[in-house]
Amino acid sequence: MTLSDHDLRNAEPRANASPKTKRAWTHEPRVAVILAILIVAIASVVAGIRATDYVGADNDDAMRLVEIRDFLAGQGWFDMMQYRLGLDGGTLMHWSRLVDLPIAGLIALFGLFLTPEASEAAALFLWPILLIVPVVIGVAKACWNIGGRQSMMIGLVLIVLSLISNVRFQPGNIDHHNVQLALIALLVAGLTDPLGRKSGHALAGVTAGLAVAVGVETTPLVAIAGIVVALRWAWHGEPMEGAARTFGLSLAATVAAVFLATTPPRLYAMVTCDNLSLGFFAIATAGGLALSLSARCTSRRSRRARLLALAASGAAVAAVTVSIAPQCLQNPLASLDPLLKTLWLERVQEAQSIVQMVQTMPSYLGFGFAAGTIAIIVCLVRIWRNERREPHLVFLALCLPTLAISMLQIRGTTFLNVLSIFPLSLAVSDLRTRAHREPRKIGVELAFAGLMLVSIPSVWAVASAAVAKIAGTDDTVMAGMEQGACVARDAITPLTHEPAGVVAAPSNLGASILRFTHHSVLTAPYHRNQAGMLAELNIGLASTETAKDLLIRDGVTLLAFCAEDGQTSLIAERAPDGLYATLGKGFIPAYLQPVATPEDPALKIFRVIP
Repeated sequence: MTLSDHDLRNAEPRANASPKTKRAWTHEPRVAVILAILIVAIASVVAGIRATDYVGADNDDAMRLVEIRDFLAGQGWFDMMQYRLGLDGGTLMHWSRLVDLPIAGLIALFGLFLTPEASEAAALFLWPILLIVPVVIGVAKACWNIGGRQSMMIGLVLIVLSLISNVRFQPGNIDHHNVQLALIALLVAGLTDPLGRKSGHALAGVTAGLAVAVGVETTPLVAIAGIVVALRWAWHGEPMEGAARTFGLSLAATVAAVFLATTPPRLYAMVTCDNLSLGFFAIATAGGLALSLSARCTSRRSRRARLLALAASGAAVAAVTVSIAPQCLQNPLASLDPLLKTLWLERVQEAQSIVQMVQTMPSYLGFGFAAGTIAIIVCLVRIWRNERREPHLVFLALCLPTLAISMLQIRGTTFLNVLSIFPLSLAVSDLRTRAHREPRKIGVELAFAGLMLVSIPSVWAVASAAVAKIAGTDDTVMAGMEQGACVARDAITPLTHEPAGVVAAPSNLGASILRFTHHSVLTAPYHRNQAGMLAELNIGLASTETAKDLLIRDGVTLLAFCAEDGQTSLIAERAPDGLYATLGKGFIPAYLQPVATPEDPALKIFRVIP
């Protein structure tokens, strides 16, 4: 990370003049990186071997597999409809083919010599393990950039422990969050290039563009990265011209290329705020091109002129945003029906706020927020002391908004924990250096060891589990993440013997039913299927007489009832005379015919008799 104009002006000559410096990254550090990758990969393999299913426990894993199966079966590259989900016509999904493609390629490759199910299992086993590589390399390179060998070694320890405790990198986890983490790690690696080189900022621009395309959850981080590059250029001027121009052009080019490659021409003019569409395409390309143009035209002028150019660029991007995608300035889930917010969204664990987590799962707070909060404090202290101020300003800019987002929706804590590694590895490294320099000061040794420990999220998880055990509670970091018996293959298998039809079932079962059967479902937990989700909720809430009319109206041929499902319980409490409450009491309306299942099944299946 550059610290002064002098460093930047002499960046390239120093890089060319020091072969030893170039070799430094390629020998011992490379061995350490490979070892770190192997450790995480082995832990992931062990977890995969112990798993009872080759698909991850998250609904998104099953849904992604269904989407990939359809693609391999001939559904078009541009056709993102899930035809078996929702009411007539299906549901247009908001996911990216960029994630589907490599997994589909692995399945096709293994399919050359394995059975269809075995080829899926092999591909889903391998994919998350492959993603360990870019994450570890990105973190290692970024830590090397900011603090050299020692900081990198500490960063490797932290990322190894973080990934081992992260289910996203265990076999079967094929949603896009692990891909996003890999891209963000590489983005930071490019952003922290100590010499402000074009190559590092080209990497940052490309990974930023891909991150926007893979999932909009990372758009705040991408925007912050762009602002960081822009401000560093405005401050330093000519030495950062190449970096700023390269970042802006690579970001704009990547977003444009992916937009054209994954968006059907008929949807070019559509603005959606939950995926890469005209809105984010216009904003990202406008921002990237404006930055590049500003750097080209004003890099050799005064700092004031550069700041004015930057302000004009910001105004242009704001104008594009307001004119093309004003709706994307708000939460894309804000328009959800109130019933869906109450009975579904507020119960989605990763969408819960820190306030809700305090009430429902307080043990997660340390695991999810401690390292990030400490990293922010470290950044503030070191900025105040003028200790490597510029890199810590960058990390503060990345961590502070991520903490705020995480407090609104805890899904952000995954990114927060990874981002915290960079300032914390540098702080721990500096304390270790000081401890070696002042061996008689026990306080420095304790500070070094203590900061290292509290920088590890899993330490907080273990501590929380110990406290919960002493307190006699079952609260753990992963509480509530397990899938119930209703989504198991054995529970759903009786549906496979029924003629193809439409199944009404709780949203948490939808993806598994699509995976294991040939049926369509009214609902799965995806916000674009509001109509189907509301249809299922209203069926469960309605009286038995009204529910029959709703079932027939929506073309439902089978009803799957899971008493242990959380949403089903909420519906029964909300409507004690409704269909789900009635079924929960053991009363079966005449228009529902039980399907033969094993004795006392978790999932009760009924045919709908018109």
